[in-house]
Amino acid sequence: MKNFFLWFIRLFSDRRIWVRQITVAALASATAWVIGDSLVFKGGLVAAIVCALSIRISLYKSVREGLGQIVGTAIGAGVALLTVHYFSFGVIAIGTTVFLCSVVARGLRLGEVASVNVPVTALIVIGPGISGSTAEHRLVSTLIGAAVAIIFSYFSHPNTPAGRTVNQITRLGKRGAELISDMAEGVAGGFTQKQAGAWLSRARLLVEEIPTLRSQAIEAKRYAKWSPLAEVDVAESLYIQGVAIEHMVVQIRGMARALFDSTSDPNRKDTVDRQIAYALSATSNAITEKLELLQSSNRERIIDNIARDLRQAADNLTEELIAMADKLPRSQFVRCIAIVSQMKIIANSLDESSPALHSVTTPGEPTSAKVIGLSPVKQTSRLYRRILLTLRTFLRR
Repeated sequence: MKNFFLWFIRLFSDRRIWVRQITVAALASATAWVIGDSLVFKGGLVAAIVCALSIRISLYKSVREGLGQIVGTAIGAGVALLTVHYFSFGVIAIGTTVFLCSVVARGLRLGEVASVNVPVTALIVIGPGISGSTAEHRLVSTLIGAAVAIIFSYFSHPNTPAGRTVNQITRLGKRGAELISDMAEGVAGGFTQKQAGAWLSRARLLVEEIPTLRSQAIEAKRYAKWSPLAEVDVAESLYIQGVAIEHMVVQIRGMARALFDSTSDPNRKDTVDRQIAYALSATSNAITEKLELLQSSNRERIIDNIARDLRQAADNLTEELIAMADKLPRSQFVRCIAIVSQMKIIANSLDESSPALHSVTTPGEPTSAKVIGLSPVKQTSRLYRRILLTLRTFLRR
């Protein structure tokens, strides 16, 4: 019984952040219901629903989601009133409302989440007994729910956007370093295709987490631009570090792929396995040391030394490979040189000296993570220019 009790407690203690998020969401929805029911006639339920749909893990995301909900609700209410006015409440009104709300959400590029929430909110507004006053009450309830969600989202997560970015960079970097360390041990002891396949699978999983890290780094950067509680320089630095980790993870996957391909090469020789293992071990240690020194006061100089040592290890491996070039099959030699190139790219990412980190525009966050993909001001300006151009063309004719 005691073991069961401890196991049950650990289910929640090991998931403190998740417990905090669902607790804050529950309190926020309850508060929205109380306020909505007090200020608006039967407005508590709508306010609670909108609050639950809008609350996110950060103040920044909840502001964006709340804005999407408000815009979507205004659109949904207008569409609902029009369809009910012309078709009365029924199957045609329901279908037309959902269809037009989805089209408008797509046109405004509200993103996948908000594109679903807009028709849902419209259906809430179009509920039985729709009228002008009812729609107005539900609109006010929506505003209350979105406002409560924005306020409570500040308490939804213990870390700031910058803190969450640091956590994700550290977690992804540690997993990458552990994977390279396992590869080094496997190469030194003689590895099989099954082992190499497991390494490649783990590397692919790391790459799949890149969009999440990029979205978090962009959130930290945008949050710093409008919040006086965050420093823009710190957010910009974290964004570059996120891009650097992205480049390192891609190179780790390339290393895993090279090792996997080598197991299918019948001409492969194990005479360079010791050198490859040492180089992989040096790469893993370099990444680990960089992650440990991120918060150090003199971290820039030390990280420069770490990158320099890794470049030296890559140069040493190159010299050993060239000395053994006559004894190695060409395909194996090329794969080993590719690993050297990947080590140097990782070194350039460690000290952030590569122009690829600063001079190349990095894509924004995934479309699925966006609330409003394009600024309403830009959309309005474009629409205005198109209308003006059409009028000029028509008048010339």
